[in-house]
Amino acid sequence: MKCKLFIVFLFFAIVPLTAQTEFGTMGGVNFTFYNTNQEQFGQNQDVELGYFAGVFVDFPIGERFHIQPELLYKGVGEFQFLNMPLYAEYYVTDNVSLLTGPSLNYFFDVFVNSFKVRADVSAAYHFSDHLQLNLKYTLGLEELSPNVLFLGMGFSI
Repeated sequence: MKCKLFIVFLFFAIVPLTAQTEFGTMGGVNFTFYNTNQEQFGQNQDVELGYFAGVFVDFPIGERFHIQPELLYKGVGEFQFLNMPLYAEYYVTDNVSLLTGPSLNYFFDVFVNSFKVRADVSAAYHFSDHLQLNLKYTLGLEELSPNVLFLGMGFSI
C-alpha cells in the first residue's frame, strides 16, 4: 500500500502546475491480445476483456501540443497492474488529438520482474472541453507482454 501511495504522490509532485493545467478522470474497457507462437502450443490468439480507471493531467505546451501523464489501474482476468504512460499529445483539429509515448507498468504478483516498459499510441475525440472519447493501443515489447486495445471516456475538470 505504501508503494501505491508513493507512486500517486510522485505522479503529482514532479509535475509543475500552471494556470491552464487540467485534471481529469477516465475509465473504460480493454481488450488484451495474447499471442502464442510456439511449437508445442501451435499458433493461438486469445482475447480477454478487462477494465481500466484512473486520473490524468493535461499540460498545454503550445497551441496544439500538450503533455499528458496518466495513472491508470487496469484489470484483465487475474492480472492487475498500474499503468503510467507519459504522452506527447498533438491536436490535429480542435476536436481530434493524437498521443504517443512510453508507459511504465507495475504488475501485482504476476511476474518476477514486476516493472515493464511499453509503447503506447492513442487517439482522442473531444466532444467538449470536458468530455472525450479515447482509443488507446499498448504494444508489449517483450515476449510475455500482451498487446492491449483500450476504449474509454475521459472527463476533465
